Amino acid sequence: QVTLQESGPGLVKPSQTLSLTCTVSGASITMKEYYWAWIRQIPGKEPEYMGAISFSGNPYFNPRLKTRTSFSRDTSKNQFTLQLRSVTPEDTAVYYCAGASDAKFWSPRREYDYWGQGTQVTVSS
Repeated sequence: QVTLQESGPGLVKPSQTLSLTCTVSGASITMKEYYWAWIRQIPGKEPEYMGAISFSGNPYFNPRLKTRTSFSRDTSKNQFTLQLRSVTPEDTAVYYCAGASDAKFWSPRREYDYWGQGTQVTVSS
């Protein structure tokens, strides 16, 4: 079975950089036509797609977050990472990693095949 697991700090101070890692088991992050994404859910708001990195290493951005986000991967560890810079309390959310086939990633509503369980991140001093 395919599983995804988020890891990283649960508490980050304002102005700092949040770094989260997703470890994938049961599938390779280099598997053809697959995309590895980050989604967050801020309390009281709709889930927000943040961006992704493709099986070939190309990043994809949410324009609203592009200036603050970076996406990378470590194929030897089958992991991909999110960096979110200059965080504020408005970035407090549950952060999820997810995987999508080409068809689902490029579908009108951007659906996903696999989800991590999510990790709570609080931005506070």
